[in-house]
Amino acid sequence: MSTAQDTPLFEALTTPHQSGTQAGLRVIAGLVLLGSAGLTALFWSLGAWPVAGFMGGEVVLVIGLLRAHRRWSGRIAERITLAGGRIRVVRTDRRGRSVAAELDAYWARVALTPRPGRVSELRLAARGRSVEIGCFLSETEKGSLADALNQALRDYRNPVFDNPQTRDIR
Repeated sequence: MSTAQDTPLFEALTTPHQSGTQAGLRVIAGLVLLGSAGLTALFWSLGAWPVAGFMGGEVVLVIGLLRAHRRWSGRIAERITLAGGRIRVVRTDRRGRSVAAELDAYWARVALTPRPGRVSELRLAARGRSVEIGCFLSETEKGSLADALNQALRDYRNPVFDNPQTRDIR
């Protein structure tokens, strides 16, 4: 049973950009297989039949690496939640392990620090503790996350109470 204090005031899930869909990976695998089959046929016709085994091994290696990349990078995520007076950052790595950091939401500050020649650094800081967030986001995505997080923290610190009994009735 959740209370009103446990409901999140802000929640963001960030994941790294996936460079291809499952269908796109099938197309790439098909092109690698087709190209390898063509080269294998050429070498076979020239009498270099041992090349066929090496070409088959390369195809298996390329397709296996594509699948491993897709599977491993799909697990990486970062969840930022503002609820119950705490702001919680939970990172999940490639192996599915999670690491969490919690900060007091009232004292939390968002800092977007520019770094020349690189993507800016986005940090949450409160009472001497600091956590970098959105490591794999682009510059515009970090700016958007920083704005949304600042607005959520502002709304948390300055709640608007709407009491129908105290409204002006016209």
